[in-house]
Amino acid sequence: MLFLDTKLWLQYKSNSQKARVMTEFWTWENIFCPNCGEKLFRYDNNKPVADFYCETCKEDYELKSWKSLWNKITDWAYLTMITRLKSSNNPNFFFLNYTLDYKIKNFIVIPKHYFTEGIIEKRKPLPNTARRAGWIWCNILLSPIPESWKIFYVKNWEKIKKEKILNNWSKTLFLRETETIEWRGRILDIMKCIESLHKNEFTLQEIYDFESTLKQKYPNNNFIKDKIRQQLQLLRDKWYLEFIGSWRYKLL
Repeated sequence: MLFLDTKLWLQYKSNSQKARVMTEFWTWENIFCPNCGEKLFRYDNNKPVADFYCETCKEDYELKSWKSLWNKITDWAYLTMITRLKSSNNPNFFFLNYTLDYKIKNFIVIPKHYFTEGIIEKRKPLPNTARRAGWIWCNILLSPIPESWKIFYVKNWEKIKKEKILNNWSKTLFLRETETIEWRGRILDIMKCIESLHKNEFTLQEIYDFESTLKQKYPNNNFIKDKIRQQLQLLRDKWYLEFIGSWRYKLL
């Protein structure tokens, strides 16, 4: 069933409360843990870390939902968010997108290891007239996140098979082994370059062609090509890529 239960909101006045109750209930009823496939449980309201958890594998998930087009979502205080990205208890994120008739259009999970500072947008401080004057919120930007990093449960009103969801999740868990969020960000940059080619096979030279773009992002790095080869080798060792000879690679 892809419709939210609107009967759940009868006792609430706030639109945000109505949305929270409906979307959390739907998620609890319909979504399984993408890490192990088991049922999820809900944390008590106002849990600061997350909304859902898996008793089996201990993964945490935070749910964000909205009606509009999904390109950015308002989130917490900016500094709090950046601190969480670097912490060990940063949750994975569920994103639920529904239409005006309360039908689920898209439901995705983005693993926490894909979250870097590059997708967090710092908003302007609240004016002096605001109750929290000077407070700085942030937005989560979905548009810079490659499509392959968005693991769909529902895509354009169509349910995705459980086996595919579990497989897509497991493919990039190696990114959690990286020592720092900065190093993980460099690997993700190469993965973005690969995805932007829109092809299953590519050459080393095609990735070298991104050298100037990467140099702008890392101006103090004078060995961009060396880093590219190093990260391609890591992706090969982790079975994300296959080296097929003649400096050619294939996505697995």
